[in-house]
Amino acid sequence: MLRLIWSAIALLCGVVQAPAGAPVPADDSSGAPMHFEWRREGPADVCGSSCRVWISAVGYITADTPRAFETFAKDPKVRGAVLALDSDGGSVLGTLALGRAIRALDMITTIGKTITLPSTGTGDGRAMLAPNGNCESMCAFLLLGGTRRYVPPQAQVLVHQIWLGKKRKQALESTYSAEELNIVQRDIGRLAQYTIEMGGGVDLLETALRIPPWEPLYRLSADELQRMRLSTVDALFEREPAAKPMAASMTTSEVTVGQPSAKHD
Repeated sequence: MLRLIWSAIALLCGVVQAPAGAPVPADDSSGAPMHFEWRREGPADVCGSSCRVWISAVGYITADTPRAFETFAKDPKVRGAVLALDSDGGSVLGTLALGRAIRALDMITTIGKTITLPSTGTGDGRAMLAPNGNCESMCAFLLLGGTRRYVPPQAQVLVHQIWLGKKRKQALESTYSAEELNIVQRDIGRLAQYTIEMGGGVDLLETALRIPPWEPLYRLSADELQRMRLSTVDALFEREPAAKPMAASMTTSEVTVGQPSAKHD
C-alpha cells in the first residue's frame, strides 16, 4: 500500500513545486452533474408484462451528488434496483460517499447508455439500455459500490491517476504546493480503504496510478475487470441462486445479492 502512495507522490514531486497556498479544488469533468432517473424497458408490445426497469445515472460526480441520490433514494423501490452508469468521473469524496450509499441499498451496478424510445402517444415513456456505455476515472470506483456488478463486453471502463481539479489538463505545466501533495496522499489512502471495503482488487488502484493525466485513459480488459472484481456476474437483472446454508460454526455471514476535501478525477 505504501508503494502506491509513494509512487503518486514521486510523480507529483517530479513536476514543479510552488509556494505553499490553499488549494482551490474544482472538477474539470465536462457535461452536467450526475442525475438519476427511473426508466422502463420498451417497446411495451415487445416485453409486455415483463418489461424491466432500471435507474439511469448519467453525468459527472460532484460533492453534491450523494445528497441528490439520498433524496432520490427515498423511493423504497430503489433498494435492490439496477443502477446503470454512464459517467466520466468526478469528485473523489463524492464517489466514495455515493458508492457506500449504493452498497447500503443492496443495488446492482452496471454500465450502459439509456436511450429514450419514440413516444407512442400513450404518455408511457419507454427506453432501451444500450451496453456500449463509458465509465471513466472515478466511475470505475463507483461501479464497485454494487453488491453485484455487471460490465457488458461492449462497455468501456477507463482509468487514470486522480489529480487536483482543473490542473489535470495542464498537469505538466502546473505547479504544486505541499498542501496539495498532502491532499493527494490522503485521497489515495481513502481510495485504497474504500476499494478493499467494497471487495475490489487493490490492483485497480495500482493500475490507475500508473496512468498520468497527460496520457490517454487506460481501458481495462475483460480479464482485468474480472480480476479486479469490477464485474462479478455474467448477466444483468437475473438474480443469483439462493446461498447454501452456512455451517453452524461460522460466525460471519455473506451478502449474496444487493449493501472537506479536494474534488479531482
